[in-house]
Amino acid sequence: MKEFIHNEMMVHVPLCTSKEPKNILIISDDAMGFEVEVKKHDNINFTTMACGIDEISKAKDGAFDVVISQDNVDAFIATHINRVLKDDGLVVMKHPDLDDVEANKSLMKTVGNYFKIIMPYNLGDCSTALLASKEYHPTADIILQRADMLDGLNYYNCDVHVGSFAMGNYIRKEYLGIIKN
Repeated sequence: MKEFIHNEMMVHVPLCTSKEPKNILIISDDAMGFEVEVKKHDNINFTTMACGIDEISKAKDGAFDVVISQDNVDAFIATHINRVLKDDGLVVMKHPDLDDVEANKSLMKTVGNYFKIIMPYNLGDCSTALLASKEYHPTADIILQRADMLDGLNYYNCDVHVGSFAMGNYIRKEYLGIIKN
């Protein structure tokens, strides 16, 4: 699969959902692809941290509008992500494959302690991510002008954004009451 698809979907879905993202935290040991995508947005600052609790535990409370995490998130890291996000912040994170039901239910329940909206979405490369938001809904609050006016995209657009949240009935049934949309 094309790596640009993964990078575009991990970055542009949250940045085109958040009302006015200004400060972004990228948690990844290999963030270059994400950084390239964030730079396609005007007036957005980003901070990159290597994966691990040591780095995020030092981040300032309420400093970020969006957190993008390349790695799976556990309860301890979810607590710190919640802490560093603003009151209307959102996070996108990798998570276990949706077929790993127990691991996902555990993660979604943990994340659900901090966020009003929790929705998995298709990254377009046969994997999924989890979007968790304190305020903005990824399909109702998409900023269409931002999504369609970005230059240099190979995959992402507003139609892909909305469509990526469509899930089959078996997923809806399995995660009923856990996915919060």
